[in-house]
Amino acid sequence: MQGNFFAHNPRTLTQELRLPSILLTAALAAYAGFSGAGAAEAASNPVAPSVTAETASTPPALPSSIYRQEEPAPPTPPAPLAQPAPTHSASLPSTLAKGVDGLSPKVLRAAFDAMSGARARGVSGRDDLLTVIDYSLPSTQPRLWVLDLQRGKVLFHELVAHGAGSGDLYATHFSNVNDSRQTSLGLFVTADTYEGGNGYSLRLRGLDAGLNDMAEKRNIVMHGAWYVSDDHIRQFGRIGRSWGCPALPAGEAPRVIDTIKGGSFIYSYAGPAAASTQRTLVASNRATRGGRASARSRSSFKTAAASAAARLGAAMLPYKKR
Repeated sequence: MQGNFFAHNPRTLTQELRLPSILLTAALAAYAGFSGAGAAEAASNPVAPSVTAETASTPPALPSSIYRQEEPAPPTPPAPLAQPAPTHSASLPSTLAKGVDGLSPKVLRAAFDAMSGARARGVSGRDDLLTVIDYSLPSTQPRLWVLDLQRGKVLFHELVAHGAGSGDLYATHFSNVNDSRQTSLGLFVTADTYEGGNGYSLRLRGLDAGLNDMAEKRNIVMHGAWYVSDDHIRQFGRIGRSWGCPALPAGEAPRVIDTIKGGSFIYSYAGPAAASTQRTLVASNRATRGGRASARSRSSFKTAAASAAARLGAAMLPYKKR
């Protein structure tokens, strides 16, 4: 039926065949217009360019900077070696470096080394004064020096007592133990003053663990005493002895105390032999620290001390049980 229709209407057939070509032409024209609009948009918007087949298949060029050979960084110079902090011995005034009357240069150097070591540990203290005691000398000789480090002067040169348990004319035994009545060695720093049983007195704080750090608990202080005098030397051949305190002549003690109080350093020395003995005792002192001596030991010490005081005329306060 359809075949007969086209056979009798050839014009209709031609029109039917023309219609698809028209549609195809219109589609191609629309596509061409769309492509042109896209190209125009791409030209006006370079941030988002359209990707063509050629650009899609060609990788983007790499930045030229990555092809540049970087010059190697110059080697870092080694850090300079840390210079040791200047010690106090390096700043010793020339007048003192040349020598102090009666004071061994070795003892003076040891005192400055002790002060420098304390400062390296963070101990604060006055840097204008230094007191040195040389217990290797007999008690009949002035063996305490107060040095003015800023002006290079000796402010005081005095007699000083050692403890009754440390010896007679010479101090040969030293301790950090309570009730020993012996002198302690090492570095101290001065604290505050007070009025006590021995008059105007200066508290001392020991800075060497196991050597003198019990000084405050032992009530080791600097004070004046009548038995530290030339008269006592003429009568007994030596000065009197304390309970371990560095006692000074009664007339000079207040001036010395007022000069060195408030954070100055005191260094007590006794020679290599005494220092060796003291180091040997440090371990036992630590072991007995905080403990009390046996009653038998205290009784024996009391008897020996009383006997020595009666025989040698030592100036001692009555023994008190602590």
